Amino acid sequence: MSTPLTSSLTSSYSALASQKILVTGGGGFIGKALVLALRDLGAEVRVFGRSRYPDLEALSIPCFQGDICDQEAVRRAVAGTNCVFHVAAKAGIWGPRSEYMAINHQGSRNVLAACTSEQVPILVYTSTPSVVFNRDNLCGADESLPYASRPLCAYAASKILAEQELLAANCPDLKTVAIRPHLVWGPGDTNLIPRLVERGQSGHLAMVGNGSNKVDITYIDNAVHAHLLAAENLLTSASAAGQAFFIGQEKPVNLWTWINALFTRLAVPEVQRRVPLAMAYGAGTLLELVHTLRRRQEEPRMTRFLALQLAKSHWFSHARAEQLLGYRPLVDTASGVDRLVAWLAATTPC
Repeated sequence: MSTPLTSSLTSSYSALASQKILVTGGGGFIGKALVLALRDLGAEVRVFGRSRYPDLEALSIPCFQGDICDQEAVRRAVAGTNCVFHVAAKAGIWGPRSEYMAINHQGSRNVLAACTSEQVPILVYTSTPSVVFNRDNLCGADESLPYASRPLCAYAASKILAEQELLAANCPDLKTVAIRPHLVWGPGDTNLIPRLVERGQSGHLAMVGNGSNKVDITYIDNAVHAHLLAAENLLTSASAAGQAFFIGQEKPVNLWTWINALFTRLAVPEVQRRVPLAMAYGAGTLLELVHTLRRRQEEPRMTRFLALQLAKSHWFSHARAEQLLGYRPLVDTASGVDRLVAWLAATTPC
């Protein structure tokens, strides 16, 4: 990751430098980038995750290994801190609903309970715009949108419940905030871009709908920046307490134009095959049924949620984040793509 902590920005997070901070899910894409940024700030940062992270341990960053569903393990990790970034989650759009609810909902409850019992005053939660995606186009929507009433995947359903409870818990003794970065990408990404590239190379990616849909995307440094600003706000004015914030780039991109431009840079064939939304949605319905009846663990090639995400517009106003957090993207989209391509070139085996 290219750290956003330039000398001109460290003053924006001055209150964080003296904090004892826990990052749950600190070995993941966003979590690790956040841990490294906090370390650069001089904060006393530790990690809670289900695995060991030798690269972080080599930097003398304490790593607590445990299950987010284990309330006592979470409490031990939280003890002695005064700020928690809760990033850990089960991502993806397919899998047993019980797992999503256990990890994303009950796990968040465990973090909330630990913060309360250990008298931690600040909790920043990594949420997702999927909590408001209700199957329709979203163009410049803001945080007044209600939660989705009919979420099409367990991930969105579990994140809705978790965000609702964490924001409802906001009080003078425990200030909470939710950050909703959309489609996070950049150096260190092990999910979004690698999956797109794999599908593009295999010919399994098709343009769903008419190809005109626009979406928000978020470069990794900008996602980290928003988290740091949120914590800084809660430690100072607390004007953001109890609120959620959409986060993205300087403007949305046309999804398929952006993907094809990236593929061209990576020598991956452009996506030219088109599939009507109704056909993709129907295929997703059928594949979900087949995978459920046959108890298949692997993700279907298409789902109803994926079909809609690939065909519909979903981009948001960042005005609230600008006004209350002082958020502005640190890295513009073009520069972010340059950095991503350079990182992929340096890390992809010949």
